[in-house]
Amino acid sequence: MASMAQAIRMALHYAEENLGVTDVFGEDVGPPLGGVFTTTQGLKTAWNSPLDERGIIGVAMGLALAGQRPVAEIQFCDYIFNAIDLLKLAGGTYWASNGDWNVPMVVKTPVGSGIRGSIYHSQSFDGTITRLPGWKVVMPSTPLDAYGLMISACQDLNPVMFLEPKALLRVRGEELIPGEPSDDRTLSKMIDAPLSDRSGWVPKWPDLQPYSVPIGKAKIVRQGNQITVVSYGRTLPLCVKAAGALREEGIDAEIIDLRTLYPYDWEALAHPLSVRLGGAQSVNPEDRAGFVRQRRHRNNKFRRAPDPTHHRRAVLRTLGAATAARGKVDPGHRVGRQSGDGIGAAATGRHGRNPRLGQRRALTGLSHRRCSPACSLDEVCQARRAD
Repeated sequence: MASMAQAIRMALHYAEENLGVTDVFGEDVGPPLGGVFTTTQGLKTAWNSPLDERGIIGVAMGLALAGQRPVAEIQFCDYIFNAIDLLKLAGGTYWASNGDWNVPMVVKTPVGSGIRGSIYHSQSFDGTITRLPGWKVVMPSTPLDAYGLMISACQDLNPVMFLEPKALLRVRGEELIPGEPSDDRTLSKMIDAPLSDRSGWVPKWPDLQPYSVPIGKAKIVRQGNQITVVSYGRTLPLCVKAAGALREEGIDAEIIDLRTLYPYDWEALAHPLSVRLGGAQSVNPEDRAGFVRQRRHRNNKFRRAPDPTHHRRAVLRTLGAATAARGKVDPGHRVGRQSGDGIGAAATGRHGRNPRLGQRRALTGLSHRRCSPACSLDEVCQARRAD
């Protein structure tokens, strides 16, 4: 089975051969490296740009407005923040031109923790980019979804941000990419560049087939009827593992992979099975709890970041508290969308009234609307605040 990095690479090859992708570029994207995570090795349209994030975004916008279909890479999302104004322009061009100008560009960038990258290579970007109008934002958690989402992104007429969870880029999937060989070693020999001299290396691409994951469509990863857990990217496998542990304790959790962060699948999130049966809902993105950060003590000194199991333990505590609330929920309880600036404008368990809506607490447009002053879901909210 292909890894996520190989799946992205094969999707880009399919796109340059069949979907009109004209340029794949960024820092070290072209030969000989083919990207820091090797997601662009062997692509015929790949080339290296200067070390200039604003220049990369600006060139992609120019190519897209000129009728090309570029895919630009920012080597790590930590360095994309100085191009926010250009991203705002790219996202708003179609609206500002009254529909006269499309901007068919894809920006891909690795996000999140998981590679011991410290402060400058472990940040998240989903809480920021989902606030910028005009951008579609996707993040896969499996190689097959990465392949399908990249193909859909390369077909879109306006900007798409493709977020790559760097902790999952080396993880192999459980489903075959359409057209890939079933043997891992065979695929590696075909499309992975040698570690030694690469000057004469040419990839032998498999007969890849079209496969797309619709942007804006979530996926139910695990069926359950007591609590619904919504996640995406790196934290999705952690939630699945936590739900498996809880099943041994008699707690049945449904897992939804968001896949598209904006526009998200509101129908899947608003009426999950567990909520319809009177259960609870938990949202667990890496941007809120998983990315490496320093915490400050009262004495103004820094302490170490949480250990790697912090998020899994937090998921277990949240699931346990939410399940304890099952059966005590007011019949009029509803899980709804928080008013505000879109996907990132929801609070995490303060009934939509938390004034501190920072990037770390931004979720996916979900919040709990208090249905009565004595709503029993306060137990869930207290558990989240304690985390």
